[in-house]
Amino acid sequence: MENVLRPLIVIGGSVVLTLLIGWATDLLLRKADARHGETPLWGLLRRARVPYQLVLCAALLRGSYDSAKVLEEHRVGIGQILTLVLIGSAAWLVIRIAAAIVETTYTRYARAHRDPARVRRVRTQVTLITRVVAAVVGVVAVAAMLLTFPAMRAAGASLLASAGILGIVAGVAAQSTLSNMFAGLQIAFGDMVRIGDTVVVDGEWGTVEEITLTFLTVRTWDERRITMPVSYFTSKPFENWSRGGAQMTGIVYWHLDHSAPVDLMREKLRDILRECPAWDGRACDVSVTDSTPNTMEVRALVTAKDADDIWTVRVTVREQMIAWLSTAHAYALPRVNTADAALPPGLTPPPRSPDGSPSRRAHEPPRTSR
Repeated sequence: MENVLRPLIVIGGSVVLTLLIGWATDLLLRKADARHGETPLWGLLRRARVPYQLVLCAALLRGSYDSAKVLEEHRVGIGQILTLVLIGSAAWLVIRIAAAIVETTYTRYARAHRDPARVRRVRTQVTLITRVVAAVVGVVAVAAMLLTFPAMRAAGASLLASAGILGIVAGVAAQSTLSNMFAGLQIAFGDMVRIGDTVVVDGEWGTVEEITLTFLTVRTWDERRITMPVSYFTSKPFENWSRGGAQMTGIVYWHLDHSAPVDLMREKLRDILRECPAWDGRACDVSVTDSTPNTMEVRALVTAKDADDIWTVRVTVREQMIAWLSTAHAYALPRVNTADAALPPGLTPPPRSPDGSPSRRAHEPPRTSR
């Protein structure tokens, strides 16, 4: 009877005690979250209740398993498994607590500062700090798990002796990975590009959606995702439209006839922009920027508060101006000129045939009879 009750008491007591402590801790965190609504720390710490309970259960079972006297022939192996579970769950708990603290710090900073550029910069740094902490804790946890095996402890001296050579070999083999990691840290703390920035890379326009230690993801305007190594942004030029402010100036071009009413187009542009909510009211202008034998190039300059709004303003101006020209000033649209060319002074136009067409081209010499 004792052989049955002792394992039930030890194992069942450990599980019940874990559940009770976990429930009490979660209750305290819930009350603290309700009392201190200005900080999300307590609510974020509640996300760590699963690794917290795993740590408690593994620690209780590891400490009381010898008293259970069950599966004596596998006592060492079970104890090793419980130790590994304890180390892994402890690492998981540390990562969750660190993420909660870092996220709380970022939330307070975002509430205190209204500058979107600074907030995005801190967000990028916070994200990479969280990933670095998770990577370091994970490596330490794996190393601790390996050291629990006697064979690994015995080989520790030889591993330390060859650490220098292994480090050189690993550095050469992982040169690309290491360069990307250092580039990620440089981007995070060098303020080159931030999460939420509007960038143009390789001719693609999009928004930075994710930055890790090794790669960066850009979400394009048509909802595609472009993933590239972070070393790209430290070795090649790219456009960052959010750098120094999100305000932008856009340009719309038309190719029109030389008789197009430019002054009336300026007035119409102002009317169009007054009805366009995306225009920020900073500037607008219409200018003739080029001329060809058949058409002239007319440019409209407009402004908006960010890249999305400047796109809306440009397409609105382009569409409504073309529609207005088509209905009110159709002569201003480009056309093929089929009229007779004006002759230089002193030359008379050639005689025309009965059907109205010239009898011969102006440059042809008169025909002579032989």
